Amino acid sequence: MGKTAVITGAGRGIGAAIAKRLAKDGFDIAVNELTEGSGAQTVEECKALGVKAAAYAADVSDYAQCEEMVKKIKEDFGTIDALVNNAGITRDGLLLRMTEENYDSVIRINQKSVFNMTKFVGAVMLRQKSGSIVNLASVAGLYGNPGQMNYSASKGAVIAMTKTSAKELGSRGIRVNAVAPGFIQTPMTDKLTDEQKNAILAQIAMKRYGQPEEIANVVAFLLSDDASYVTGQTIEISGGLSM
Repeated sequence: MGKTAVITGAGRGIGAAIAKRLAKDGFDIAVNELTEGSGAQTVEECKALGVKAAAYAADVSDYAQCEEMVKKIKEDFGTIDALVNNAGITRDGLLLRMTEENYDSVIRINQKSVFNMTKFVGAVMLRQKSGSIVNLASVAGLYGNPGQMNYSASKGAVIAMTKTSAKELGSRGIRVNAVAPGFIQTPMTDKLTDEQKNAILAQIAMKRYGQPEEIANVVAFLLSDDASYVTGQTIEISGGLSM
């Protein structure tokens, strides 16, 4: 295939599922994680699918670290054809109790990282005159969520950034889309109490959590040639949460 995908925050959960699905589709994989070694398992699982894969430790909320990482990936793989901005955190709390630190850290990691990576990978794609980017937003960015002022703000911004970058880059053959997952079964949701889980399930038409692989399937479609005329869109993947 000869194409390379970069996935941020791909050491586990949704990011790891996306990396493995794209490896199945023939992409060589550049796995980003914050710390050295935390993306190793994903790399090995991708290599087992017959593609080239490597891990890159960097804080994607840091402008200089992103610039250096993208430069290294381009040198190692020769091309960057797909970018998935997946890295993100939560620091939940009601508005009146939320600390400034918890607000700022979520905005920095969830939103600033998208700016950093889209700028530096976008420059590579502009020279190639091709590429596709998918940003991980959230239903919280579409509808808001009590206790997640910071997270909702960051993901709402990601949706706006998706539309703007799609308009700026589209004339050069680069597509930018977003997916907005609902409640997905990950280590994060495993920590919820039974009462919390039941309250969430009551809101979902399909009465179950989504799986990381179900997010990965939609991301893979948006990055593929099958979505060649799709850009600037946000696809909700929530099992009918908003209906």
